[in-house]
Amino acid sequence: MPGIILIGTQWGDEGKGKVTDLLANDMDMVVRYQGGDNAGHTVIDGNQEFRFHLIPSGILYSHITCVIGNGVVVNPKVLIGELDGLEARGISTDKFLVSCNAHLVMPYHLVLDGARELKLGKSEIGTTRKGIGPAYSDKTSRIGLRVQDMLDMKIFRKKLEAALNEKNEILTKIYGFKPFDADKIVADYGGYAERLEKYIADTSLVINKALDEGKNVFFEGAQGTLLDIDHGTYPFVTSSSPVSGGACVGAGVGPRRIDKVVGVVKAYVTRVGSGPFPTELDNETGDMIREKGGEYGTTTGRPRRCGWFDAVILRYANMVSGLTEIAVTKLDVLSQFEKIKICVGYEYEGKMYDNFPSHQTVIHKCIPVYEEVDGWMESLNDITNYDDLPKAAQKYLARIEKLGGVPIKMISVGPKRRQIIFRD
Repeated sequence: MPGIILIGTQWGDEGKGKVTDLLANDMDMVVRYQGGDNAGHTVIDGNQEFRFHLIPSGILYSHITCVIGNGVVVNPKVLIGELDGLEARGISTDKFLVSCNAHLVMPYHLVLDGARELKLGKSEIGTTRKGIGPAYSDKTSRIGLRVQDMLDMKIFRKKLEAALNEKNEILTKIYGFKPFDADKIVADYGGYAERLEKYIADTSLVINKALDEGKNVFFEGAQGTLLDIDHGTYPFVTSSSPVSGGACVGAGVGPRRIDKVVGVVKAYVTRVGSGPFPTELDNETGDMIREKGGEYGTTTGRPRRCGWFDAVILRYANMVSGLTEIAVTKLDVLSQFEKIKICVGYEYEGKMYDNFPSHQTVIHKCIPVYEEVDGWMESLNDITNYDDLPKAAQKYLARIEKLGGVPIKMISVGPKRRQIIFRD
């Protein structure tokens, strides 16, 4: 199947990096289609741990072409740091490409991101302060700079000066910051251009040619469904579209190119930053999940909020992205509990919601309705066959499958590559 999309079904951090890494061996190309270095994927290869923020997880395979698509916003300094880090560890970057049409994260975007969050105070969105939102704002306002602009520094300077006319006014008069100097930015980005020029390409053309040739192309999403700018828990969302439809826009391919949509589902739910979270466990149970699961952000190191599995949001993710199958991750983390809860619906003012509420007041104030099931209280780390899982774990997975309406094809029982169960 040439075109496969991988998405997160929750608020991100579901383990997409590991699933991408596992499926990548059969791929010819892995494409990142949205977000920026506000996302993070962790892959453990033997005794080595790799943390990716921009570069697709498939970079560890020498036969794969890894692509940053036009829908990504790129901080070139961060990208170069990742490339240099990989090369220092003996990982080739010769088959890496970045879209000429991807927008750049500029220094003033980072400052504006932090300043706006501070100004919001208790109402802050909870961004990573990586400049992602302001970069996407400039993109849609049509005053952004793109990767291809670095190939002609005269054009780059002209566009930069036009942008700084506005940005410096905002920074100095609203937030009280010093203005940015165009010469300094031009010098920095000119250096970035020299380092990145060999990787810059019309990636939409490259991707479509690969699909024309029958090659397997894997579209890797960042963040998760409920952080989608249109379909997430707005305004506590990211600035792009992690859902499956975002892959077509962010990579420059038509929907008829897609054969499969894989949703990654954590066996419980986590969230970083502000916003509603119906099944959140702000108690000892939540702390136990966090510590056992290592639930700290790859990008920020922030502790993740933890809660029981929520079937309502899985059904929602299935609806908006058309999932063909799911991969369940971190099942092993739940081995510490005698009883496990599954959210099957929400209750608000006497009304039951089986589907994700469209009104923000409901999602902020609803009460989760739980089913309680038996735990298994034994290690899963060495299990490689589904039939060898404890019966209680099998029943838990079967319930997720039924409630979500999507078949489970993969189950992760530990952080390492080998700790995975495949189902036919």
